[in-house]
Amino acid sequence: MVWILFLVYLACLSYFLFFSERYGRTDSSNGYRYNLVLFREIKRFYTYRKEVGLEGFLVNMVGNVVAFMPFGFCLPMISLKRRGFFSILFWSFGLSLTIETIQLLYQIGTFDVDDLLLNTIGGVLGYISYKIMLAIYLVYRRRNSSHR
Repeated sequence: MVWILFLVYLACLSYFLFFSERYGRTDSSNGYRYNLVLFREIKRFYTYRKEVGLEGFLVNMVGNVVAFMPFGFCLPMISLKRRGFFSILFWSFGLSLTIETIQLLYQIGTFDVDDLLLNTIGGVLGYISYKIMLAIYLVYRRRNSSHR
């Protein structure tokens, strides 16, 4: 079941990152767009949050984090080799780097180091959520098995 949810998640993520008209992913006429200065776009979105509006601010700042949380949550459940913190950190960064590179090469979206950071944080937060849920499950399971 987790594999199916993980594949559906990856399909949805791919759609929003590469094909969504709402986020301007189908327009590839603008040439190469990139930001290689860490915190530049984060600072810009924060500074101009009133001008870009709440939705624009949340989509860029919170959306990049939230979009990668399922990755960090599901990956340890489907892979025995990818259950450690640094493994999730590495794979979250790797997936984000792959996505950003594809966006740059195909000129859809912007290659942004701030997105690399936010996506990686999202993967790590998903992993932390997984560890918390696992701990709660194990406590619950121990309590139920000791009451029999």
